[in-house]
Amino acid sequence: MTTNQASVNILGGGAVVPYITAWSSEQALPSPVVHRNRGIAYADESPVDRDQDSVLWARMSASPGVGRPQFKRIHVLRQRRSMRKLLCQVCGEPKVVRPDGTLFLLSQDEYDFAPWPEPVLTSNPPVCPPCARLSVGVCPHLRRHFVVIRARAFALAGVRGNLHVPALPHPVPVRAYTAYYGDPALRWTKASQLLMRVTDYDVIDIDAAT
Repeated sequence: MTTNQASVNILGGGAVVPYITAWSSEQALPSPVVHRNRGIAYADESPVDRDQDSVLWARMSASPGVGRPQFKRIHVLRQRRSMRKLLCQVCGEPKVVRPDGTLFLLSQDEYDFAPWPEPVLTSNPPVCPPCARLSVGVCPHLRRHFVVIRARAFALAGVRGNLHVPALPHPVPVRAYTAYYGDPALRWTKASQLLMRVTDYDVIDIDAAT
């Protein structure tokens, strides 16, 4: 299975493995950065290392379905792809945009940081209605601590990653950082998650997620 194949993996016991979940066979690839063009770059950089906004991305091997799913880890490329192409974070299919809005499934903590009607900033890609209900039904944490929103207006806002500073012989990472588009520090950030800002939405019951 490649990162271009969309699927839901269901393990013994009914555990669902979302499309964006990292597997034990998928690991961060050591890639030191260099100072170039007023920011950071890879010495052996290829087009896939940057997105449409010229943001440098962390490298990670891709072998979904191999090994064990690691539910607390997100695969860098699949999360980025799901956000940009509006793919369901669970099944990976492009069926999330509907006439009445697009569903996002948030943790309670993520929503409580800026509750309605404030804009919501999330690293969770959208989700299709069947997968939203499936996720809530099989994930112990989500059964009690989740918020479903139906969004009418949203846009990519920036990235989360590691901020670097100039040093010799190479720039060094100093801390986790949220870099919004337009932030000069974006050139010094190695991204690991793409962020979406949702500005117009309704909070709905999971049973209304159709």
